[in-house]
Amino acid sequence: MTLKQFIKQDLAARVLSGNEAPSSLTLNRLSARYNVSITPVREAVSELLAEGVLQRDGGRRLTAGRRQLRSDAQAEPSRPTTPEERFEMVSQGLVQLSIKGEPVLLREHATAEKYDLSRTAIRQIFHRLASDGLLEHLPRRGWRLRPFRQDDLDSYTEIRVALERKALELAKHRLIEEDLSEMLEQNRLPENEQEAPKIDDRLHAYLIAKAENSYIANFFARQGKYYAMLFDWEALDRMAALQAVEQHREILESLIARNWEAAADRLENHIRHGHPVLERLLEERTEIPDGGEEMGQKE
Repeated sequence: MTLKQFIKQDLAARVLSGNEAPSSLTLNRLSARYNVSITPVREAVSELLAEGVLQRDGGRRLTAGRRQLRSDAQAEPSRPTTPEERFEMVSQGLVQLSIKGEPVLLREHATAEKYDLSRTAIRQIFHRLASDGLLEHLPRRGWRLRPFRQDDLDSYTEIRVALERKALELAKHRLIEEDLSEMLEQNRLPENEQEAPKIDDRLHAYLIAKAENSYIANFFARQGKYYAMLFDWEALDRMAALQAVEQHREILESLIARNWEAAADRLENHIRHGHPVLERLLEERTEIPDGGEEMGQKE
């Protein structure tokens, strides 16, 4: 479940059950409630408008739509219930915090209260996020959130370029044209401004798997999960998603044409220049002195 899907599901349940106050139906207030940027909120609201769950009144304000629940049994759950949904909810919130670049200390009790989860559930999620590189456990102190840094991204990008170009070189004679054509088809540009771009980023994992080099695979398994979470968050931005689709299509078209040099160059360009949102945030962000923060408060 993506962050947009979670927001859509939760907001739909609130609106359809009559538990959502009209005054709270603004993008800014919803963004503050879910502790996210406006982008995933706007996308969720757009889909709910199309489905009739929400509508706009004469003043263009959001109100409950005409769609009604026939019975309480048909109401959607107001919160994710599966472990994977809970993990997605917490990880997306922490990714947002990591992107600010601030050193943050997290306490299990405070985080459990914030997300309305048990401490056991939070502890399990924290251990998983630690294995993904987003958190570090500090004995008797809690958990430290990994801050997003320019030099980390630059270093990762340099190694990623070298390894993915090598993976392409090793994999090129094992690539299956039907697989490439399917991925090309699944990277779709929208036909209008209301339609969302459709991203299929399996190409990177596909090249690594086809390279059949355990050292390359091991690097991305150990080091790539943190950045994969950042890139998934970035893809919620429409312009970033459009750029990703266009770049994926260029790479795939070169691979299908067996133009290996062009494919490698386009792959490198995509890796180096395929993150406009993160690059813009790094440019705009002022340097924050080291010090640490616990659940949003300085130590």
